[in-house]
Amino acid sequence: MAAEFDLISRYFRPLAGPEGLRLTDDAACVPQKKSVDSIVTKDLLIEGVHFRTQDPVDLIARKALAVNVSDCIAKGATPRLYWLGLALPRGTNDAWLTSFSSGLAAAQQEFGCSLAGGDTTATTGPIVISVTLMGTIPAGQMIPRSGASEGDDIYVSGTLGDSALGLWCLENNELDKFELISAYQRPNPPVLFGQSLKGVASAAADVSDGLIADAGHIAAASSVGMVIWQDKLPISTQATEVLQSSPDLWPRIWAGGDDYQIVFTAPMTARGKITSLAGETGSRISLIGKVSVGQGVQLLDQAGEIVQVASGGYTHF
Repeated sequence: MAAEFDLISRYFRPLAGPEGLRLTDDAACVPQKKSVDSIVTKDLLIEGVHFRTQDPVDLIARKALAVNVSDCIAKGATPRLYWLGLALPRGTNDAWLTSFSSGLAAAQQEFGCSLAGGDTTATTGPIVISVTLMGTIPAGQMIPRSGASEGDDIYVSGTLGDSALGLWCLENNELDKFELISAYQRPNPPVLFGQSLKGVASAAADVSDGLIADAGHIAAASSVGMVIWQDKLPISTQATEVLQSSPDLWPRIWAGGDDYQIVFTAPMTARGKITSLAGETGSRISLIGKVSVGQGVQLLDQAGEIVQVASGGYTHF
């Protein structure tokens, strides 16, 4: 089977209308009226792939909504409505459904959106959770993947690798790394900061597959290259502790995925504005590289040498 983005390009891009942006972005953009565009995105979570069977059910529900909110705010939009699809094994009990619905209730209050419909079905396979989220943004202000220009700065919000290392901690019984485990089970996309990037960022994407992979999507859509500095990547204290004892895990910082932060580009003239927005929204923002000529993403070490990246991020196929 073709790789995920080759599959999309070959089989589904020819089916996309103008609202689908040729399937090259994180979401669709649907004009609604003169002053507002709707931003629509969809993500699937599959048991055993995106969450573990033993994860807390209310946090599984929250994650299902949060990963879609992450796509929405990376476009600068405000989440409004969502549609839920559930494929559940026969015999799923009331306790599971009660916990799941409670988790959704708390999440939609946190993110400012509400349920608008959906569908449920029985399955003989794993649990499948499908969320379609619609947000809104002033007309023409969506932040695309395709707007980066040579000379732009590259930024990322939050810290990288916490979720991937949190999963590793769970799998290896390192249960004292609470912050990393929380990052895996309870992602926190930077909602207010993402919404504040309208008119400031030239291009943006959420970091879901891994920094190198998602920066690569911006580079491809914008027909530019990118240089990212390894020593500027933001790493949390607990992630640093894990890396010191297990340095073989370093690739999870830039390729682990599930960060649900924002990688974005902006002109150098926007540095002061971005610093102000970070302060106003209480967000950690790091300048990690530059947009260059060429194509693809290069990760450079402190000596300016290319770091050999075996994998840029998570791939489904």
